[in-house]
Amino acid sequence: MDIIYKIVDFVNNILWGKNILVVLLISTALFLTYKTRFMQVRLFKEIFKTIFITNKEKNGVSSFEAFCLGTACRVGAGNIIGVVSAISIGGAGALFWMWIVGLLGASTAFVECTLAVLYREKQKDGSYRGGTPWILEKRRNNRWLGIVYALMSIICYIGVIQVMSNSITESIHGASSINKTYIAYSLVAIVGFIVLRKNDKIISSLNKVVPVMAVLYLGVITFILLKNITLIPNMFSEIISQAFGGKQFLGGVFGAAIMEGVKRGLFSNEAGSGNSSYAAAIANHSNPVKQGMLQVLGVFVDTLVICSATGFVVLLAKNSISSSFKGIILFQESLKYHIGSAGVPFSVSIIFLFSLSTILGVAFFGKNALGFISDNKFLNIGYKVLIVMMVFWGAIESNHSIWSLADFGLGIMTIINLYAILPISHEAIHELNLYEKDLNS
Repeated sequence: MDIIYKIVDFVNNILWGKNILVVLLISTALFLTYKTRFMQVRLFKEIFKTIFITNKEKNGVSSFEAFCLGTACRVGAGNIIGVVSAISIGGAGALFWMWIVGLLGASTAFVECTLAVLYREKQKDGSYRGGTPWILEKRRNNRWLGIVYALMSIICYIGVIQVMSNSITESIHGASSINKTYIAYSLVAIVGFIVLRKNDKIISSLNKVVPVMAVLYLGVITFILLKNITLIPNMFSEIISQAFGGKQFLGGVFGAAIMEGVKRGLFSNEAGSGNSSYAAAIANHSNPVKQGMLQVLGVFVDTLVICSATGFVVLLAKNSISSSFKGIILFQESLKYHIGSAGVPFSVSIIFLFSLSTILGVAFFGKNALGFISDNKFLNIGYKVLIVMMVFWGAIESNHSIWSLADFGLGIMTIINLYAILPISHEAIHELNLYEKDLNS
């Protein structure tokens, strides 16, 4: 096993440590933003309206459910811990660069998800499945690479499940001192109840969890913003000033602000990895452009709304708090400053909902990836059991080797996905042009 982990760390150091993926993703986002003529801004009204599209077919998953699925996988504990870490290292300016990356990356999400709908497959019951593996097989005539992508997806999701599971137990244990094993058993019971049933309830569960967590989180953030309304102009001034250097330039924080903001934005919205293409493909609405737009909306919600909300909580707190704490403790102390003693239980509740939704979302994506490789019934059952085991394992211990596997899987997925979509990106752009022509006629 040691040789495997050494290979994984070597590849991760090249892809992530040397910023190769950062350069590739930013370059792709700039290119596709140019080719789509900044569709994410020009067509924002149409993008927002996609959340209300109605079903066109009886079976399958509704557009709203596909949106919840995609959002669940993007929004996780990283939207709190990652954002707080980025601000701690890169200052307030990191938040600005997250916004830029989210805005540019939306075009990548649009292209990959539109292509996923174009090359998905319809199953016997009338439902759909698809994603990057199907694009590779049906359009790029490369099934073996599709299998590699699907395997990397499963490896990545197993790691993500453990990371999210560990985030839940650490937050609950830190706030209440409840034994981690008891928390682990409770979490296994919840996930097992949803996942292990003959017809799992992942989609219907996410349809309930995602709106609740969004309304709960944004409701409290709105209260905090109103409470500190006189401080908001200064906060935005600080964000912009530090984003472009200001006093921080000579101290080297300017570069840190850019890199931390860029990395966190890329890792958070996942545009370019192909993850969201699994969600886009299963929606039972036939218009590929609208499904692409729906996942663009998911990028906006993740980066421009949820990440911003976390940043505002920290930046509007007293400077003595931000200079004294780090990570999840900084977030909790900032909440305590704003809403009193309710801050800690609220943060625990939010981390639980964010992390649970991610666990369920990636479990569904992994099932789709496995379905591309084989439809064997027993393999599917084994996968579900593995998911529950990984939830328990992640809950009771922090295994950084498994976390490295998650980074490895995501890195390879991203390389393969960009190879799959870039040469045929013009097809998604052609669909967009046809859609706009009908829109304006």
